Amino acid sequence: MFWLLWMVLIGLVAGWLASKIMKRSGSSLLSDLLLGVVGAIVGGWLVRLVGFQSSGGLIPSIVTATIGAIALIALARAIR
Repeated sequence: MFWLLWMVLIGLVAGWLASKIMKRSGSSLLSDLLLGVVGAIVGGWLVRLVGFQSSGGLIPSIVTATIGAIALIALARAIR
């Protein structure tokens, strides 16, 4: 149960950070959460793709999830 709370916390922070970095306006708390959680999955894949291994912990998890969320925002903008 604790891991679920951990993922929600990381998802919220990462989604919010990515929204601010990419200057995405009009985002809600729920959209930031979803962006961060999906971003964590995409970020983990991207980090492993370039050869890095996430050591776990709060800060590396937030950085990885934020990288993934930024990639998702960039991809959505490129598609539009």
